[in-house]
Amino acid sequence: MALPVAAVVVGYNVAADTVACVRSLRAAGVAEIVVVDNGSRDGTVEAVREADPDAIVLALGVNLGFGSAVNRGVAVTTQPYIVVANPDLVVDTPAVKALVEALEVDPGLGIVGPRIDTFDGDVYPSARTFPNLLDAVGHGFLYFVWPRNPFSRRYRMLDWDHATAADVDWVAATFLAVRREAWDALGGFDEQYFMYAEDVDLCWRAWEAGWRVGYEPAARVSHGIGRSTDQTPYRMILEHHRSLYRFFRKTAAGPRRLLLPVVALGLAVRTVLAWAQRRVRGRPHAAV
Repeated sequence: MALPVAAVVVGYNVAADTVACVRSLRAAGVAEIVVVDNGSRDGTVEAVREADPDAIVLALGVNLGFGSAVNRGVAVTTQPYIVVANPDLVVDTPAVKALVEALEVDPGLGIVGPRIDTFDGDVYPSARTFPNLLDAVGHGFLYFVWPRNPFSRRYRMLDWDHATAADVDWVAATFLAVRREAWDALGGFDEQYFMYAEDVDLCWRAWEAGWRVGYEPAARVSHGIGRSTDQTPYRMILEHHRSLYRFFRKTAAGPRRLLLPVVALGLAVRTVLAWAQRRVRGRPHAAV
């Protein structure tokens, strides 16, 4: 019996990964699958249609960004629970059921994320805190040279037991499940974010609206990390930092708004440092 879940996958030039993701979602019992293609040129649309004729494929023809694409995918679904997924991941068969059960037993839970492992078997820190300004600055600059510094460890919850289900500040939209009631009340992702921080923003608004956000390690997915974004790394670094500034500007209140010029300058400097790191080391930029 199919689960009452609609999964929305956003694809961009990763045809093989997208097909593998769709197959794993189908094996996990998802009732509706929508693939929203952001203008791929590698045959993603055709590959998905051939691999899963029952999947709905929305070929946008242009790259609208992650959140905007997800919103369009959700709009054509009908199930009471929504899963948002990156294309470069594989879902363990029991994962979606575990997330649905977490939502069904707890009516106050609006959003829940699974445990995410890399394909190398490492835990990806997908559950994180809303950092205070000190932790944000410490993580933002020390992460380049000292990835496991105390600020980053707190923000990325590296010392937390990832085998424990708990409420958390926010979970990554790499893969998350949302109660449709909460999604509709929140209006989905804020489309002002092209890439990055749309998940932080959604979870922030969920907490503000009285919904809780949870982490459920009984659900597990494996993630390739950056298969799409690494195609245009320098633009993605810029979009990453633009999104961080947008989130701070949107959520800062009172005297904190006086810090907007300082935050803008700091993020501009960090953007240049991230570009330099990418050029010198040839690897993805520092994580948010």
